[in-house]
Amino acid sequence: MWSPQSENPPQLRLGDSTITGLFEQPLDGINLLLGADPEQVREIGWLTPRYATETGDLLGHVQAFLVQHQGVTIMVDTCVGNGKSITVVPAWDNLNTPFLDRLRALGTAPETVDYVLCTHLHVDHVGWQTWSDGHTWHPTFLNARHLFCHQEYEYWGSHRHLAPRAPEEADDDIDALGIQFDLTQRRVHEQSIQPVVDAGLVELVDPPHEVVPGVRLIPTPGHTPGHVSVEITSGGQRAVISGDLFHHPCQIARPQWASLPDTDSELSTSSRRALLADLAGTPTRLVGSHFAEPWAGVIVNDGDAYRFEPEPTD
Repeated sequence: MWSPQSENPPQLRLGDSTITGLFEQPLDGINLLLGADPEQVREIGWLTPRYATETGDLLGHVQAFLVQHQGVTIMVDTCVGNGKSITVVPAWDNLNTPFLDRLRALGTAPETVDYVLCTHLHVDHVGWQTWSDGHTWHPTFLNARHLFCHQEYEYWGSHRHLAPRAPEEADDDIDALGIQFDLTQRRVHEQSIQPVVDAGLVELVDPPHEVVPGVRLIPTPGHTPGHVSVEITSGGQRAVISGDLFHHPCQIARPQWASLPDTDSELSTSSRRALLADLAGTPTRLVGSHFAEPWAGVIVNDGDAYRFEPEPTD
């Protein structure tokens, strides 16, 4: 299994294209999935040991994907980023990781990236869009078009203008988490979204949207109103990068296990079921944005449910 210190991060070959995982940090002990308590997780035997511990704790990554496709360089999501003020997950506050060094080690400088595709605009998917000199946030990928779903951008933009709630107003622990998430997302807009908008690097699109031939943004709403996944086809092969449609492989077996931050849990469940039905029994690879390695695999029928059958990456 690849380690974050490895010189050879995992890579999926897809026809003439490649998808390379760029690790930022672990996402172990995921506690965002409703219903995924350790006892229930242990019932899904194929999760262990890659995706869950023997005690039923979930394992995952915060990571981005570098796509090289027909001469075009694409970043799919950009993790948490360094130096960001984040209250919802204290471990993410004011990070200092070598994420950009890992990108450069692949022979890709930030200024050579052509597109940044955001599956959605949550804190752990947009952070490396900017860096700080200690005073000002600057775009990291200066020559890239940053594609946001129009509905997604408008949702968070209007959300910013609502009066924030104070932490002491929380009714319970879940409500308190929601308040912290709201405060974090407001800072995310200021630190990671607005600077690339002001730099004229953002293009608002309506999915399904073709980025370049063979790369499409496909609508998978529910986690957020404008959530998209990224479909890549090359040499007769197909892959779908999930975004947060799936936080963890356990949702393949239990698609009804919605995520606590979902804006519409019924819709997110419906989107998961639709994609699973589309992929099951086909050679299309599902690439899980938060999956631990191996993060790519196929969906197979498993009785009246589904199973993730991982494929080794280079």
